[in-house]
Amino acid sequence: MSSEVGIEGALDSTAMRVVLASMGAEEFGLLHRACAAAGHQPVAYAYSRSMRPRQPADAYAVSKLTGVIEALPTDVDLLLPADQAGLADSLAGHRPDLLVLYGFNWILPREVYQLPTFGTVNIHPSLLPRYRGPAPVHWAIRNGDPETGVTVHRVDDGVDTGPILAQRGGVPLGEDVHREQVHARLAPAVADALTTALARIAAGEPGEPQPAVTGPRAGFLEPEFSQVDWSHPARQIHNQVRVFRYIGSDTAPMARVGDKWVRLVRTSLTPADGLRVECGDGPIWIVESAPAEPPATDPR
Repeated sequence: MSSEVGIEGALDSTAMRVVLASMGAEEFGLLHRACAAAGHQPVAYAYSRSMRPRQPADAYAVSKLTGVIEALPTDVDLLLPADQAGLADSLAGHRPDLLVLYGFNWILPREVYQLPTFGTVNIHPSLLPRYRGPAPVHWAIRNGDPETGVTVHRVDDGVDTGPILAQRGGVPLGEDVHREQVHARLAPAVADALTTALARIAAGEPGEPQPAVTGPRAGFLEPEFSQVDWSHPARQIHNQVRVFRYIGSDTAPMARVGDKWVRLVRTSLTPADGLRVECGDGPIWIVESAPAEPPATDPR
């Protein structure tokens, strides 16, 4: 650990220099406050400007970056690396004791995640080993889970496989679920779990190895998931619609209703104002929809 001037200005030999890698101003602020409250010093933020290294910045990243810059503390640097090698160079210059990831897009090689004195930890929005992968909340909603949780684990050569330092569960997903709502509900669990993990890291604890059982994985959604098959069970289709409501995208799942194609914005499994449609095991009600162009594979 570094012998640095601590957050409150007193010399504190236990304070760690921390680099935070995340996805938005609120997330950076959440991590920063948890680190500072625990007596550690965030020295830089790292932001992945594209989904994959060495790609043009995507529109979503650009829209979020403005907020990150506006909320950036005056004593914290902002890193916008082109790839993992650029991130490693920037990290080395900041002499970090710890790198904390939360929603950072890139998989980091060993030469990056082992560069800080005490390595790297990742905050994953599921109770690992359940839902390892890039889309854990999507799959929790898809599978009809009533709640989710948070795991802070050490980063190793696998994907979400490192030793667990802290977990917090009991985060409700709700019926009509939105990304901002879920992130707000996750925030206290993230802060609490990170605080516990920081204390364990400072104490030199390695964490507990994850169970051998892997549980369901959480890969990116397959292209076919954007189209509804009415032969599937009603609850499965309802959860399919809920996933897209969480994503917050204009591309709600498409479905053929009679001789028209629509996007299903909201559905209900109980009688409601709207069109009743028979599914594989019973009815569903289309509460809100929008017109859609037929897909290229439409047989009509």
